[in-house]
Amino acid sequence: MLRNSLFTASRAMLARQSRTATASIAIRAMATQASPAVAHNHALSHADVDADPKTLDIIDKHAKYTLTTYGRPPVVFTHGKGSYLYDVGHREYLDFTAGIAVNALGHSDPEVARILFDQAKTVVHLSNLYYNIPAGELAEQLIEGTRASGDFNASKIFFSNSGTEANEGALKFARKVAKVTAKPGQENNKFGVVSFKNGFHGRSMGALSATPNPKYQKPFLPLVPGFAHAPFNDVEAVDQYVTEETCAVIVEPIQGEGGINVASEAFLKKLRSRCNEVGALLIYDEIQCGLGRTGKLWAHQHFSHECTPDILTMAKPLANGFPIGAIMITDKVAEKIVIGDHGTTFGGNPLGCAVASSVLRRINNPEFLDTVNQTGEHFKGQLESIKSPLIKEVRSKGMILGMEFRVDPAPLVALARERGLLIITAANNTVRFVPALNISKAEIDQGISILKQAIQVFEDRTMDVEA
Repeated sequence: MLRNSLFTASRAMLARQSRTATASIAIRAMATQASPAVAHNHALSHADVDADPKTLDIIDKHAKYTLTTYGRPPVVFTHGKGSYLYDVGHREYLDFTAGIAVNALGHSDPEVARILFDQAKTVVHLSNLYYNIPAGELAEQLIEGTRASGDFNASKIFFSNSGTEANEGALKFARKVAKVTAKPGQENNKFGVVSFKNGFHGRSMGALSATPNPKYQKPFLPLVPGFAHAPFNDVEAVDQYVTEETCAVIVEPIQGEGGINVASEAFLKKLRSRCNEVGALLIYDEIQCGLGRTGKLWAHQHFSHECTPDILTMAKPLANGFPIGAIMITDKVAEKIVIGDHGTTFGGNPLGCAVASSVLRRINNPEFLDTVNQTGEHFKGQLESIKSPLIKEVRSKGMILGMEFRVDPAPLVALARERGLLIITAANNTVRFVPALNISKAEIDQGISILKQAIQVFEDRTMDVEA
C-alpha cells in the first residue's frame, strides 16, 4: 500500500510539475521513500522504482534541455526488435503501441535498415527543386496500388513530412478548388470545412481547427475560421452541417484517437452524396487507419464504391517510422492545383521515399493483408475473453482495436507497463491497441496474459475506491 500511495502521489506531482520541476526529481523522491520490502513487489516485473539509475540521469538531461509537452513515464528505451522494446536496464517490454500505429513492420526491421543504409550512401536530400527516382517510384506504387485494390480513382500524389502536414495540404487544396469552381458570387463564401466530434487531424492551426477537442483547442483560440463539427455517424445531421458554403468534409473512416469508432457505410455514403450535391470535396484522413491497418490497403475499401473520397491523407506506417506523409488526390482536384500553390522543403526526399517504397511493397501484399485480418480476429477474440465489470465494449477492424471501459482507464497504462506491456489510451475511456501488423498470435497471447493481470489489479483498486 505504501508503494502504491507513493506512486499515486508521484504521478499527481508529475502532472502538476512546473517548468523548473523535473520528472526525475519526483521519481527519486518516490524511490527514496519506498521501503525495500514494498519496492521489490515481484508482481511488478518492470516496476518504476526498479529502473536502472542511468534512467534518472537521462531524464534529468532531457528535462534540462527539451520542452515538456508530454507526460512521460520514467522509462528510457534504447533499442527494439520486432514487437519488443528494451530499456536502459535491458528490461523487455511487449509493445502494443508500435509508436502509435507507426511501426507496421516492427522495430529494427532488417530490410528497412538496409534501405536506409543503401540510400544514405547515394543521396539523402535534394529538395523539390529537382526530381528524384525514389519519389517517382513511390508515387507510382501508391497510385497504381490504390487503383488496383479499390474504387478510388487516385491520380496524383503530393509528399509531406507528417500526417498533420498532409491534412494541412488537403485543406488548402480544398479551399483552392472551391475558389475556382464556385458559382459566380460565391467565391469568397465557399470556405467551410466540416469535421466530426471525436475526430483527430493534427495539432497545427488548420488541422487543429478540424480537431474538436477542447483540451487541444482551448489554449490556442481563436483558430482558423470556417470549421464546423458534426456528430460522427449521424446520417440525419449531414444535410444540416454540409451546406452550399462547405468546401470540404474531412473524416476518419475509423477514428483512432477518438476511441476506435468505425464509420457506418450509410454515413460515408451520405457524406459522399451530400458533397456531390453542394460541390464539396470529401477528404479521408487515413493517417492511422490506412496502409494495411484494417486488413486492406485503405480502411474505406471495406465500403462500397459509393463511399470513395476526392482526397486521401496518409502518414504513420508508410515508412515504418521514418517521417513521411502524403496527399493522394483525383484528377478533379489535381487539375486545379498549379505551380506555387503548395510546397515543402523535405517532403518527398529520396531517403524517406526509398524506405516507404519498400514498406509499401511488403504491406500491399494479399498474403500479408490476409494475415493482418486473421491476427486481428485473434486479437479481438482474446480481448473479448477478458471478463471484468469495468469493461464496456471491444471495437475493432483488423489490427486497430479498442477496449472501452466504464471508468477512465488511464491508470491501466502504468499497471500494464510495470508488468512489461505497453498500451495507450484514446478518448471516451478507451484503451487503444495498434501493434505491429506482423505481430504473432503467440505475442498477442503473451500480452493478453499481462493485460488480464493489470485489469484485475485495476478492477480491485477501482472497486476499493468505490466501496
